[in-house]
Amino acid sequence: MSVVASIRSQLAPINREGYPFVGIFALASLILFLIWTPLGWIGTVLTVWCAYFFRDPPRVTPMREGVVIAPADGRVSKVIHAVPPVELGLGDRPLPRVSIFMSVFDCHVNRSPVSGRIEKIVYKKGAFISADLDKASEDNERNSFVIASGQDRIGVIQIAGLVARRIVCFTRQGASVAAGERIGMIRFGSRVDVYLPEGTRPLVAEGQTATAGETVIAELKGGAVRELTFRVN
Repeated sequence: MSVVASIRSQLAPINREGYPFVGIFALASLILFLIWTPLGWIGTVLTVWCAYFFRDPPRVTPMREGVVIAPADGRVSKVIHAVPPVELGLGDRPLPRVSIFMSVFDCHVNRSPVSGRIEKIVYKKGAFISADLDKASEDNERNSFVIASGQDRIGVIQIAGLVARRIVCFTRQGASVAAGERIGMIRFGSRVDVYLPEGTRPLVAEGQTATAGETVIAELKGGAVRELTFRVN
């Protein structure tokens, strides 16, 4: 294997949403080189970081029936019971909720936590307070999914953060999705909440690191323990 091929094998591809940003950073770096070389190198470092931020690595998703997969990379910030936002239509009783906070160093491509049908997608404008705060669930800009998986309905909410300014959706209402399939991304620091059906048993703890499309975060009520199979996404 050549040196170039070896390097490529270690680099994750860039999601298409990142191409314009990487291009802008690269162009700015060239201009900065013309102004003053040290500034150009600073721009180059920022360009590399931008490409790293928009990385979209393949993931190996567990396919066992009855499990819920992490929709985002990052730190599990909350594992609580909370009333879901009204737009989800999941009722007014507290449900198990797992929140995953994505820093600017985490991959920001979001994935479906279960296989099923996108029953609802609702976008709501809002504020841009820190996504690590609990009130961000209600106050911040967000894009909400309800995924029907068998008899269960799972709520997934992309929440914009302090520096995030755009939530991108990759799918549409009525579409079928597989567990681990890409459903969207949030730019530059954010959070994803997963509202689970009543009786679901979370399998992660606050402070744990989750990997989108790979980490099992919960087991649905009545989920049978079966041999794991995997799919590369």
